[in-house]
Amino acid sequence: MRFFADSLIETWPLFEGWPPWLVYGLVMFAFGALLLFGFVSLFAGIVTVVERRIAARMQFRVGPNRVGIQGCLQWLADGIKNFTKEDLTPAGASKLLYLFSPYLVFTGLFLAFVALPFGQALVISDLNVGIFYILAVTSFVTVGLVLAGWASNNKWSLLGGIRSAAQIVSYEIPIGLSVLTVVLMAGTLSTQGIIERQGWAPWDWFVFANPFAFIAFFIFFTSTLAEGNRVPFDLPEAESELVAGYNVEYSGMRFVFFFFAEYANLFVMGAMTSLLFFGGWNSPFNWTIDLFGLFPAPLEISGTLVFMAKALGFVVVIIWLRWTLPRLRVDQLMVVCWQYLTPIAFVCMLGTAFWMIGTHRWDALDYVKYPIFLLGVFLVLAMAARAVRNIRRVGDPVDLNPFQ
Repeated sequence: MRFFADSLIETWPLFEGWPPWLVYGLVMFAFGALLLFGFVSLFAGIVTVVERRIAARMQFRVGPNRVGIQGCLQWLADGIKNFTKEDLTPAGASKLLYLFSPYLVFTGLFLAFVALPFGQALVISDLNVGIFYILAVTSFVTVGLVLAGWASNNKWSLLGGIRSAAQIVSYEIPIGLSVLTVVLMAGTLSTQGIIERQGWAPWDWFVFANPFAFIAFFIFFTSTLAEGNRVPFDLPEAESELVAGYNVEYSGMRFVFFFFAEYANLFVMGAMTSLLFFGGWNSPFNWTIDLFGLFPAPLEISGTLVFMAKALGFVVVIIWLRWTLPRLRVDQLMVVCWQYLTPIAFVCMLGTAFWMIGTHRWDALDYVKYPIFLLGVFLVLAMAARAVRNIRRVGDPVDLNPFQ
C-alpha cells in the first residue's frame, strides 16, 4: 500500500505537492471501498448462490435457476428484495445498540482483510504482528453478536447471543494454539513472513512439516468452523432450537449484514488456512502485469491466482461439510472443544517446539515431511473415491424410492 501511494506521488502530476499522509489516507479509503463493494459484497452474493446450488445438488432437488443464466443473478435479486424491505425495530429494544450491532459484526471481519496477503505485493498493510491483529479484530464479532441478542429484548435472541459468545470464546483457544504451532515454525507473526517461510511445492508447506503440524491443521480448520457458526457447529442460530437465534428480530439490510459477515468469514477462514498451512501465494510461475504504471514494478499475479484458488477451494469444502454433517448438541460442542481439541492443540504446539529442536541434531527428521505428504494425498484420494461412490449410489433409481 505504501509503495502504491509513493508511486502516485512520484508519477501522477495531480498529487504533486500533496502531503504524504493525505495521499496515504485517500489510498486506504479507495482500497477499502474497492474491497467492500468490489470483492466482499460480490463474493458474499455469489457464494450464497453457489451454496444453494451445491445444497440442491447434494439433496437431489432444484436450486435457484430462474434469475439469470442458471440462477447466476439470484444474489442480486435477493439483495434488491432485502434493500427494499421495511426496517423494523422492536418497541422494547435498546434502539442504539440494536441498530449498531450488525455493523459491528461486519466491521470485525472486514478489518481482517487489512493483513490478508492476496499476493507478494498485494496486501493492504504488511503488519509485523499480522496474525495477532487478525485474531484481535475478529473478536469484535463476539461483542456484536452479544449486543444483537441483548438489545433485541427477546429471550430467544439473548440465548442465541450468549451461546454464540460462549462458542466463539471457547474455540478461540484451540485456534490460537494451532496458530502458535505455525508461528513457532515460521519465527514471525507477519502473514507475509509465514508464507515466505514456505515453498510452492506441497511438501514444503507447513501442514506437512511434521506430524504435529499435520494434526494442528485439522484442529485449526475444525475450530474455525465452530467460530464461524458453520454446520455442524451452528448452534447459536439453529432454527430447530432457537428460532434463528440472535438475529430473529432483524429485517431488511441489517438482517443481510449478519450474512455478509458470515460469508465474508468464509473467505477469511479459507485464506487463513491457506497462508498458515498451505503455502499461501507461493507459486512456481512468474506471471506479471503492468497496471498502467501505478506500481513501481510489474505486479506479480500468478501468486494471487494460486492464493485465491486455495482459499476458494477451502470455501467449497466448508460448504460441502455444511450439507453433509449433522448438527451437534450444545453440550457436545463444548466437550469437543475443552476435552479434545484444546489439549491436543497444546500437545501439538509443544511437540512442534521439540521437533524443531530435534531437527538441529538429527537431519533425518527433515525427511518425515515426505511420508506425511503421501498420507495427505492418500486421504484426499480416499475422500474423492467415497464422494464418487455416493454420487453413483444417489443416481440409482432404487435409492431414490423411499419404499424400496
